[in-house]
Formats: sequence, C-alpha cells, structure tokens
Amino acid sequence: MPILNSLISWIMIKRKNQIDFFKRNPFEVQKGMLFELINTAKNTSFGKQFKFNDINSIKEFQERVPIHDYDTIKPYIEKILNGEQNILWPSEIKWFAKSSGTTSDKSKFIPVSKESLENCHNRGGKDVLAIYSDLNPDARLLRGKGLIIGGSHQINNLSSESYYGDVSAVIIQNMPFWAHLIRTPDISIALMDEWEEKIEKMAHATIQENVTSISGVPSWTLVLIKRIFEITGKSDLMDVWPNLELFVHGGVSFEPYREQFKSIIKSPKMHYLESYNASEGFFAIQDDFGRRDMLLMLDYGIFYEFLPIEELDTKNPQAISINEIELGKNYAIIITTNSGLWRYLIGDTVSFTSKKPYRIKITGRTKHFINAFGEEIIIENANNALKSATLGTNAVIREYTAAPFYIKTNSKGRHQWLIEFETEPDSLEHFTEILDNSLKALNSDYEAKRYKSIALDKPEVLLAKENLFYDWLKSKGKLGGQHKIPRLANNRKYIDELLSLNNNK
Repeated sequence: MPILNSLISWIMIKRKNQIDFFKRNPFEVQKGMLFELINTAKNTSFGKQFKFNDINSIKEFQERVPIHDYDTIKPYIEKILNGEQNILWPSEIKWFAKSSGTTSDKSKFIPVSKESLENCHNRGGKDVLAIYSDLNPDARLLRGKGLIIGGSHQINNLSSESYYGDVSAVIIQNMPFWAHLIRTPDISIALMDEWEEKIEKMAHATIQENVTSISGVPSWTLVLIKRIFEITGKSDLMDVWPNLELFVHGGVSFEPYREQFKSIIKSPKMHYLESYNASEGFFAIQDDFGRRDMLLMLDYGIFYEFLPIEELDTKNPQAISINEIELGKNYAIIITTNSGLWRYLIGDTVSFTSKKPYRIKITGRTKHFINAFGEEIIIENANNALKSATLGTNAVIREYTAAPFYIKTNSKGRHQWLIEFETEPDSLEHFTEILDNSLKALNSDYEAKRYKSIALDKPEVLLAKENLFYDWLKSKGKLGGQHKIPRLANNRKYIDELLSLNNNK
C-alpha cells in the first residue's frame, strides 16, 4: 500500500504544522473555537434559549450559560434520542456514545455529531500517528496493522434512525475507509457485544496478523493477551507479533499496569503512548516519551474551561479559561463541544504540568475520591503510592479498589484496600507500610489525619482472589468496552460487593 502510506505521511506532516500553530497561539485558538461553536449553534433550540446571537465575549458566555452536568443537560438529550433535531447542535445527530463512567447502573447517552467524529475523535486518532511518528522516526506502524480493542453498538430502540454504543465502537463504525485497511480484527468481530466470545474470536483472528500497534484500555488488553498466550503457548507478546512497537492506552491510569506489560512485552523497542479519549471528546495525547503528561489538543472543536476543585460545590462556581490556569492546581474540566455539549462538566479532574505548551495529567474524578475523614485522597495519590509500594516489595498489581472503613464506637477509622496481585509482595506488612508512608508524603491532609493515628488508623490491605474484579464486572454485565474498576469511593458500595464475592470461595 505505498500510495496509501504516502498519503497518510503527507497528512501527518500537515497536522504537525497545525499542532505547532496552536502550541504557539493557545488562547487565540481557543477563543476562536468558542465563537465558531456559538455561531454554528445560534439557531438551535439551546442557542435561541440562551440568546447566542448577541454573545460577544467569553465572560458573557459564562454569565449566560450555566454549567451543566448530565442530569441538567439530559432533557435536551432525551429529545434527540426521541428523534428531534436541531436541539443542541444543528447537524443531524445519529450516534450516541453510551457511557456509565464507572459500574453504576445509570447510563449516559452522549450525542456524537459528524463534526465531532471527523474533527475530534478521528482527528485524535490520526494525531496519535502523527505525534508517534514524530517521536520515533524509525516507526514502521504502517507496515502492519493496528489492533483496536473496542466495544459494541446497537440500534436505539427509541428511534430507529439512530444508534448508540461505547465510544470506541462508534469511532470504529465511522472510521474513514483507509483506516479500516490498516486495522484489525474484522469489524464483525470488533463490534461484537458478547465480550467473552469476542475475546475468543479476536485472539484467534489477530494472531495471524502482522500487528504493529495495539489501542485499548489496559485491563481489557491484558485479558486478550492472556488468552493469546493460552492459545499460542507463548509468554512474550513479541513472539506472537515480532513487529509490535506501540501500545496506545487510555481510559484509566497506566501506572498500576505498567509492570505487567513490561513482563509480557520484553522488547526495549516497545513504546507506550497515553491518549485521553472519552465519550464526550478526544482531549489530549502524550507527546514526549520522557514525560508522563499529555498535550492538550486545542483545535478539535472543543472550548475548555477549568473549575478549581474547591469551587465544585459552591453556589456560583467560577470557571476560568486556559490562559488563567495555575500549574499544579487541581481542576474539574468543563467542555463546550461540536456535538452540542455546552459548559458540560465531564467529571474528570486534571492538573497542568506545563503552559508552553499546555500539558495536563489526569488526577481523578470529581466523584471518585476518599474524604471520609478529611484526608482528600485522589486517584493520582493512590496510583503513585501504590507504585512506590510495588517497587519496594517486588509486587505487581492487577486491579485494586479502596474505600473508608468506619469504626462505629468512635470517630476513628481506616482505609481498606482490596488488591488483586499479579505477583504478591515479599511482605504484605511492608507493602502496607510503604503505601501508608507514601500517601503521607504525597498528601498533607492524609498525613495530618494519620499523625499518631489520632484521627485515622493505618490502612488495611486485603488480598483479592484471582479474577475477582473480572468476575464482579461480569456479574453486572459490564465486561469489555469502556467499563472500568472504580479505584476510589467515599462509600463502601463497591468494596462491600467485592468483599462479598471474594469471601464466596
């Protein structure tokens, strides 16, 4: 496919120049993006309601349009689900990304316009290729195929003219023709909705291919690799796919999985690249192998605002534009998109690591944290502390979750960590000690609460049986796709369900 490769190479060079432009002119690009979105949607029902036609500044936009979460924007989305159009966005909406965020029973249906597919999700996929090729001039990705581990979709039973599914499935279904030529498996397998049968067929189909890259959520990618090893009798993925060179991961933090991947892909030529692609849009891509942050992509039809986390539950939260952010501060992301999400709070929190260019790291979720005793533990704290504990005890973690444990007789409690190990630590006691001390070093609120165990006892680490988290997701009908393990919770809903299953030997 030399002509196709030349065309793709030309596209990647062109995009590199466009990326360099928004790096140099971030606020100007973002401001222009907002007014392009406002002008495009001014005659929609939403645009008329909030009088888009006479908004002349970012401040006016922020004063006029309230911050929305899913519950407040849901009435508009329900109209679109029922077949109405021109509600939030003028072009016809036929696709919805179905997302629950975690394993809750509540599903969200995020509208996906053709503009979002073309200028956001698909552009993000192409930019991953462009950025990786720039980072690795010896890249040979296009000489083989990319394995994409996606979800499934189905017809919307409220309107036969529309469809919904995991965002990965929506993207696969709507890829440009040339992208299908360089991906595997066949679409009939890629979009299957029965996860266990899908893994089986995917494993058998792809071991015959020359796979040069993999894209997927780390946990489900490992499930597929495990099955491939069972079929082939191999223990190093390079023995199955000798030209494999890139894993594009996202959806969850890679840190708990990094050592597992190193143990099954032993080649020093293997690269790992993080992307931040959610149901609501494609937001960021790692652009430097030497860093653990991502470049915020500013020209995907998304206008960003950032809400200081301390403002989250205030009566009149004040969000800021990208030119006002502070490095190292925790923000909730608010997006306005070319799918008609207006000032939408997506539920993720980030901090900025750089302004030139703007780079971010995901710190957690607005609803996933532990603050039962005033300790304010976020996912970033948890992942970094666990990394220290695993390195200090030669352990490898497969999955984990944590929650508060309350002592009813007084106010003092502790954290319980339920961990499924790939390799158990040399000493569970030492592992717990490092975890505790690392959290103290990372989080001053936790350190204060742990001082002499006055307010908070040392954490308790519980061993999960093999495949516990997989079995738990299966019991909820949530295998594969974008379904994730809730790492932290401020209540015991998840951990009690898991412990009940864990004790049922």
